Amino acid sequence: MKNIFRQFSSFIVPVLMTTILPLLIVQRERHSPSLVLASSPFLWIIGPIIFLAGLLLFIITVPVFIRIGNCTIMPWYPTRKLVTVGVYRYVRNPMILSVLLLLVGESLLFASYGISALAILFFVINSIYFVYSEEPGLEQRFGEEYREYKCNVPRWIPRRKPWHPLESEVS
Repeated sequence: MKNIFRQFSSFIVPVLMTTILPLLIVQRERHSPSLVLASSPFLWIIGPIIFLAGLLLFIITVPVFIRIGNCTIMPWYPTRKLVTVGVYRYVRNPMILSVLLLLVGESLLFASYGISALAILFFVINSIYFVYSEEPGLEQRFGEEYREYKCNVPRWIPRRKPWHPLESEVS
């Protein structure tokens, strides 16, 4: 029961970042409780496509991270095993990337400068956090396994082909 509560509680931050804050921002920008979509039909198409890509990435990534990493999605319950399968073979931080895509999709759909600013702030804070805290912690916990992974899989922009640990030994 404690583990289920821990898993559930770790979703508070992503829900806050991708639904509650954007909703409050749009309502404040419009000075109205109703949500108004962008006036451009192009944004009606591209916004939801980017949003759905982020949602799909989040849905695919989280179960793998929880199951294999034996942890929650939040850093205060860190992974016990390095996760390098599935989407993690293409990009090191697919969950953060998924939240960023959700925010970008929302900012386009609602033509919201506020949500765009939130997306930029989210990216900058996570970039700083990963470089100065998360990655050194992972290197300390997983050593050479993480260093090899880090050298072969990009932090934010996915590789074209999935990385396989044996590839770097052959090259």
